[in-house]
Amino acid sequence: MADIPYGRQSISDDDIAAVEAVLRSDWLTQGPAIERFERMVAERCGARYAVAVSNATAALHIACLGMDIGPGDLVWTVPNTFVASANCARYCGADVDFVDIDADTFNLSLDALRAKLAQAERLGRLPDLLIPVHFAGQSCQMAEIASLAERYGFGVLEDASHAIGGSYGGAPVGSCRHSDAVVFSFHPVKIITSGEGGMVLTNDPALRQRLLRLRSHGITRDAGQMQGEAEGDWCYQQLELGYNYRLTDLQAALGCSQLERLDAFVARRRRLQAAYRNALSDLPLRMARQLPETDPAWHLLVVRLEQPQWRKPMFDALRARGVLVNVHYQPIYQQPYYRQLGFPPGLCPEAEAYYQRALSLPLYFDLSDEAFDRVIAAFRTSLSEVAS
Repeated sequence: MADIPYGRQSISDDDIAAVEAVLRSDWLTQGPAIERFERMVAERCGARYAVAVSNATAALHIACLGMDIGPGDLVWTVPNTFVASANCARYCGADVDFVDIDADTFNLSLDALRAKLAQAERLGRLPDLLIPVHFAGQSCQMAEIASLAERYGFGVLEDASHAIGGSYGGAPVGSCRHSDAVVFSFHPVKIITSGEGGMVLTNDPALRQRLLRLRSHGITRDAGQMQGEAEGDWCYQQLELGYNYRLTDLQAALGCSQLERLDAFVARRRRLQAAYRNALSDLPLRMARQLPETDPAWHLLVVRLEQPQWRKPMFDALRARGVLVNVHYQPIYQQPYYRQLGFPPGLCPEAEAYYQRALSLPLYFDLSDEAFDRVIAAFRTSLSEVAS
């Protein structure tokens, strides 16, 4: 029997046709497919603007730059996320710190955030930017975060890499109702894919213009932004140090085609998530509590085992049975790079306790009912062996 991965893309004939059409067109990059993809995502999410880039790490990076994060600034995020959520601040020369998570939702803890802000105010070093991460596709409590941002004077950049297709408070994730900007990822294991790819959404026209420059070397061809008079239509000017973070039309065309199936992708993930909850409800484990104001997209299906000593043998036993589970995530500050910056063990106790017990089970659109049943059987057998 074939192995069952924890996540994978779903590519249709329509997706292939969309990419083929670009290959037969005049534009392979910097063409009309990119603006179409941006427009489609912005309209779907209810945001004014979207800027497509080569990956979500690039999106986080230029979003930080566009929000004027630089040396001497301080960015907070959570530790149970991919390293890019913190690295983006380091790329800008900023300092990073971490806010613990909630034991029930696995998202940023409002109580921990409030306590850390109060302490930071007393110490005279509040954050300049907070990057809440919508872990596994469930939105953080953004209204409360926005209220704290207004009180303490920091910006908010939502890392929604897991969450396109989800909603919060009746509005799509990505609307920027409670933040300065939102980032999506289109990596193949995410909910929709463009191969690689990312996007920044914002309602701020000035931020959009800067993001457009930053993704393409800091260059503009807009005469209204240039310094002095252009010699001719061939002229461009580099106004700041930017990057080659452009998405190709091939990727954008795939993204547009995938977006047409977003509702189907999310509906299937929600059904599978509910089926997992039902099938595993009698076992000694926990799954993330869904908040009433959220309708998650469920990029990941994470179980938190009752005993930390079960995790490694469960991981090994499931993989031996062809169920390719994974772990999301080791706290970022436990990585060697961040340890050498001085982050101590025990910094975020809930995130560390979560990591020691976490397993990500297969969850993707093309996971068949038969494969799902095989996962459940393998999980039950493995847990019986490990816990006995």
